[in-house]
Amino acid sequence: MTHTGIDIAAELVRDLLRDQHPDLADRPLRLGARGWDNQLWRLGDDLAVRLPWATQSADALLRKEHAWLPGLAPHLPLPVPVPQRLGEPSERFPRPWIVTTWVPGEPADRAPATRAAEAADTLAAFLTAMHRPAPTGAPAGRDRGGPLADHAERFAKQLASATELGLIPDPDAVRAVWEDAVGAPDWAGPALWLHGDLHPANVLTAGGTFCGVIDFGDLCAGDPACDLAAPWILLPGGAADRFYEAYQPTPDAATLRRARGWAVLRALSGILIGEAGVHGRPGGKPTWGPPAHAALGCLTVTAHR
Repeated sequence: MTHTGIDIAAELVRDLLRDQHPDLADRPLRLGARGWDNQLWRLGDDLAVRLPWATQSADALLRKEHAWLPGLAPHLPLPVPVPQRLGEPSERFPRPWIVTTWVPGEPADRAPATRAAEAADTLAAFLTAMHRPAPTGAPAGRDRGGPLADHAERFAKQLASATELGLIPDPDAVRAVWEDAVGAPDWAGPALWLHGDLHPANVLTAGGTFCGVIDFGDLCAGDPACDLAAPWILLPGGAADRFYEAYQPTPDAATLRRARGWAVLRALSGILIGEAGVHGRPGGKPTWGPPAHAALGCLTVTAHR
């Protein structure tokens, strides 16, 4: 991550609001989270301010959410952070920022879903609603929603790194899942709306099931298999089948194979990020490791299903 070089503090956020959205400036303000791309500040009980801080790409991602997510949100059965205001670059802060609705809940990497059947049905309903044909001009994914074969080098490097660290008990089984997925026919249907980044830190839970989905910076149009990797990473072991039974339309065999490939990529990333977190390295998140290891364990017994 490459930080902005600007110290984002409460007073700066309040000054930005006073300059551009003064009707919101006197609300209670407190730091909510520091993510990969943005800092999140709670604004009263029902709003949040998101400011880019860690990547240069964050500016475009925030503008994309502001442009597209308000039109999608009413069709989704779970709460999502709907953009309400846009902040433009200024002398105080030379990057765009947004005000969104606040979505309550705990990230699933810290509070995993435990009610397997209900969580599977909830996730299936969300993605059934999300995956509708995208209009002409919908954003393309940065590296999501296209052919899996485009990620062969990334897969090989991540598998090698995780294996060298002693984190992968059976690399041949992981490779078999990947090769089966890459060998599946490509998506031949229309480009569908995708969340594009359904890892455990971007899905919220309450009471053992899912209650919200956040961070639509990777919103794009493409192959639904990218999102259909999510049940392997998000659900308790054995619940992926329940998800695929509830999701509509029922995915064909090729889509399920590609989804497992996307799930392997996400699991390997999670394992490496989790390991970095355990050892206190920059960008590491120790809570990402356990769900990624569990997913890879389930995936390696499904290569030939």
